[in-house]
Amino acid sequence: MRLDPRGTALVERDPAFADVVASSGRLPTLRPAPVAERFGALTRSITHQLLATAAAATIHGRVVEVCGGEVTVERVLATPLADLRTAGLSGAKAQAIKDLATAIAEGRVRPDRHGRLDDHAIAAEVTAVRGIGPWTAHMYLLFTLGRLDVWPTGDYGVRVGWSRIHHLDETISERELRAHGDAFRGMRSAVALYCWRAVDGPATSPVASSPWPS
Repeated sequence: MRLDPRGTALVERDPAFADVVASSGRLPTLRPAPVAERFGALTRSITHQLLATAAAATIHGRVVEVCGGEVTVERVLATPLADLRTAGLSGAKAQAIKDLATAIAEGRVRPDRHGRLDDHAIAAEVTAVRGIGPWTAHMYLLFTLGRLDVWPTGDYGVRVGWSRIHHLDETISERELRAHGDAFRGMRSAVALYCWRAVDGPATSPVASSPWPS
């Protein structure tokens, strides 16, 4: 199965998406990132949890600096927790990044085999690490592993985008949106991408509140 780059199949299933599809153009290509980049992508998502885009980007930049210019398992393990905190991470996020590095070093999390596992197995593996929740797992599946059927209903931007596209008076709840996803099985990543675009418009593409790649 391939991503529907022009949104044709999506509009056929739900005509409410016609306007945002027409204004957005082709979807970005989703493809798996190299194994060497997967730990860094997970740590970036941990940093962005529950933060505005600009603030999260600033903090993540400081994390990279603290780790000597590159966020790797070895460098995180060698960096004191207190130093990660000086980058602006909360105690919980700093510990989560440390715990993730330890889990990978010990083989409990295996990014090298994630390309061969299904979405559920990958999410279960990474969320077993303390401090990593469903949102981080969803961002990892969608933007790092390029999976096509990710449905991040816990993302506020996706819920707002859906609500705008469907002209709802109030922002849809996570539970309600989860149920709507059944009609889009196999292509829910595309639905999420268009929901984010409905929030930010065609001129912007921040990473956290609307992770549409540039």
